[in-house]
Amino acid sequence: MARDLVTRGVTDPAHLGAQGGSNGGLLVGNMLTGYPELFGAIVCQVPLLDMRRYSHLLAGASWMAEYGDPDDPQQWEYLRTFSPYHLFDPAADYPPVLFTTSTRDDRVHPGHARKMAAKMLAAGKDVLSFENIEGGHGGAATNAQAAFMQALAFEFLWQRLG
Repeated sequence: MARDLVTRGVTDPAHLGAQGGSNGGLLVGNMLTGYPELFGAIVCQVPLLDMRRYSHLLAGASWMAEYGDPDDPQQWEYLRTFSPYHLFDPAADYPPVLFTTSTRDDRVHPGHARKMAAKMLAAGKDVLSFENIEGGHGGAATNAQAAFMQALAFEFLWQRLG
């Protein structure tokens, strides 16, 4: 779809952003690592990114029927094909990315966003990260915090997509 928008002249990569949270965070994480040339910025919220360890963190074990068992070598070979943390290439060019998470997320462990941000920062990439200490999987505990999180994402996209 992103490629179609660029190919048809609707936009160009410098003006195309993607935003997703939770399983949508996995989706935009894969857009980031698989198609970085198509995007000018990515907002990745409360994301699932490390498919090798997801089943050992919080509610992750309950998703094995959906994704597979990363501890089974044969299933890991498949899971590895869409694990953004493992697909990251430090030598590749990536668009700017904002990771947001919540310390108290009881579904997707904040370690997914923390590890990916740290890995990308260590490689010198343009990365911002925000972790709310309250809230759960939605990333905010109050309407004011939810509004702040939305404003943070929109401001990031506004600045990066010019």
